[in-house]
Amino acid sequence: MKVCVPAADNVGLQSQPFGHFGSAPFFVMHDTESKETEIVENPNAAHEHGACQPVAALGGRTVEAILVGGIGARAIAKLNADGIRVYRAEPGTVEENLASLTAGQLAEITPAGGCQQHGGCSH
Repeated sequence: MKVCVPAADNVGLQSQPFGHFGSAPFFVMHDTESKETEIVENPNAAHEHGACQPVAALGGRTVEAILVGGIGARAIAKLNADGIRVYRAEPGTVEENLASLTAGQLAEITPAGGCQQHGGCSH
């Protein structure tokens, strides 16, 4: 499975998941089958609220899941429309969250569970 984890820092699988998808400085892209990891800078990190282009921010990379601390309802709906599932990241590293995803332990976020504004996530 190809997974994207918005990250606060650029230290690969030891990065910390970021609290909000659109404003994350980096994306850790990881393929759970091949074990390949790529770090991508978020070109759209400074967008206005509601103007997130989640698929475009991935730079044309295909993913099947996103693990994130928080994300807006509209961004979730856009990702879901492209067949991408969104899961709530837990405290810990990207690597720990990938293990939790593989074990079926992360909660999926629906548009109803999305953030209402930047910094306004309640979970």
